Amino acid sequence: MSELDILLRLVVATALGGIIGYERESFHKPAGLRTHIFVTLGAALFTVISIAGFVEFTDSYSIDPTRIIAAILTGIGFIGAGVIIHRADHHVEGITTAAGLWVASGIGIAVGMGMYLIATVTVLISLVVFLGIEKLKPERKG
Repeated sequence: MSELDILLRLVVATALGGIIGYERESFHKPAGLRTHIFVTLGAALFTVISIAGFVEFTDSYSIDPTRIIAAILTGIGFIGAGVIIHRADHHVEGITTAAGLWVASGIGIAVGMGMYLIATVTVLISLVVFLGIEKLKPERKG
């Protein structure tokens, strides 16, 4: 993988994370533009490192790039927990944003692996869910 290809992946991850982050920011959610960009960018970076960073060692060591991907998801769990708020009135907020961060990490991983179409379609599906599903939800009473 060339350095130009790596740079392209990082830029695409930043752009796709920015799209989701902009939507979250426009609705004043706890994780917005910068957070989503950092999640997709970081996930893409760590994925690229796991794929390309250890190529010279593959003859000497058993390399498993999926281990870094598993570590990304563990880290996102901590970030997601940070955006979930449990209020005194037993109301919980931020679960959708936390789930969105989890998906954003998957988008970053996909971009890091060069799966641009899958990542882009996932962003579009995410926007439909964030923007369109709200209209279909039943009203809460009480």
